[in-house]
Amino acid sequence: MSGEGGGAGSVFAVFALLSVMAVGGGAAVLPETHALVVDRHHWMTAEAFRDAYGLGQVVPGPNMLMVMVIGHQVAGLPGALAAFAGFFLPASAIAFAAGRLWNRFAGSPWRDAVERGLAPVVVGLMASGVLAIARTAIDGPATLAIAVAVFAGVLALRRVNPALLVLAGGVVGLFLGLAG
Repeated sequence: MSGEGGGAGSVFAVFALLSVMAVGGGAAVLPETHALVVDRHHWMTAEAFRDAYGLGQVVPGPNMLMVMVIGHQVAGLPGALAAFAGFFLPASAIAFAAGRLWNRFAGSPWRDAVERGLAPVVVGLMASGVLAIARTAIDGPATLAIAVAVFAGVLALRRVNPALLVLAGGVVGLFLGLAG
């Protein structure tokens, strides 16, 4: 489903923009990623986006490698490479430069104030990412019950790998015939 603006250059531009907006990590820009990929460029459906996100959560490595799945859908291997470069290179360059500068101001009162001020912003951005995925994944009482059970399990069972709980939720959904 390659919609408008479907070349590797467009993929790079979209993910480079998202990269510099990803304060707090890739999950912070999930709503905007969804809006650009699904709603604006029509590169994939909401369900395909949800599935790419889910795949990114269970494979080894950074969960935002899902951008490569999106890039591949849009423009094949060049699109996957463009998505990877666009999403990871700008943020890496900024983090490297900021880290060097940040270390110069160790112990400064304004540095501590900036850190404390950004914490709630990051939490809010990550929460909006959770809501964006939940809107496509929870489509009825059964999927809501599975999501609540997995969330409760993650909170209660600290020694259990969360990926196993997510996998268990997927198996329950498959057993109930909820696979889309």
